[in-house]
This record gives sequence, C-alpha cells and structure tokens, in this order.
Amino acid sequence: MNQVIFEISDRMLLALGLDAKSAEKELRLAAAMKLCELGRLSTGAAAELSGVPKPVFLSKMADFRLITFDYTREELEEELNNIN
Repeated sequence: MNQVIFEISDRMLLALGLDAKSAEKELRLAAAMKLCELGRLSTGAAAELSGVPKPVFLSKMADFRLITFDYTREELEEELNNIN
C-alpha cells in the first residue's frame, strides 16, 4: 500500500477547527467525494479511499447534495421502464 503525505499548518488546522487526525479523515472524505463527482472514481472506490462503508459514503454525498449517478434522460427513462 502506498502513502500520500502532505503538510498542513497549525494555522490551517485552527481555521478548520480540527485536530490533525480529524483533518486527515475530513480531507480524505472531501477528496474522495470530489474524485467521485468528477467521475474519476466509482462510488465504491471513493468509499474505500475515504475509509467509510459505501452506504455511509453515499449518505455523505447526499449531505453535500452531490450527484451519485449521472444518467442521460434516455437512460433514466429506460431504467424507469424496466421497473414495471
């Protein structure tokens, strides 16, 4: 497993109102959500990156009003027709 390490100043931690461990968790989640939103990671991979179970990750995405799927109108209509 690889590690990605970057420094964060005490001033930034103070601005975030977080200790270093909490900042690590929050920044991992934020990065995972953004990469998922950009289509760079699937929701499953993003959940793994963030360190939380997929249902929790999807809930966090919803909390931030981020779209977790991106269907065209035609794809959505096809999905809805397959329900019946």
